[in-house]
Amino acid sequence: MRTFVIVGGLLFALGLAVLVGQADADGKWPGVDEAVVNKFAENAGRSPSGPFLNFGEGDIQLFLFLIAGSVGGFVAGYYYRDLFGSRTSKVKNP
Repeated sequence: MRTFVIVGGLLFALGLAVLVGQADADGKWPGVDEAVVNKFAENAGRSPSGPFLNFGEGDIQLFLFLIAGSVGGFVAGYYYRDLFGSRTSKVKNP
């Protein structure tokens, strides 16, 4: 019974969050570039410019950033000891 109440409460909270999010969205969810970067550029007196590497519309830029971060994390993890060195033991063997 307790599990049912917890799951029901979580589902209710999730549904409420979705409804509030849809009501607040006004049909469009601005991205970071529209909501933040363009505003700072206009406040600084400059016109907003496009991305340095333009890969088109949509979330392809975020996907490529994710892939690059994953590859970089794998390489850094693989070469961790070469990058940061191995710790030497401070305990002397008798």
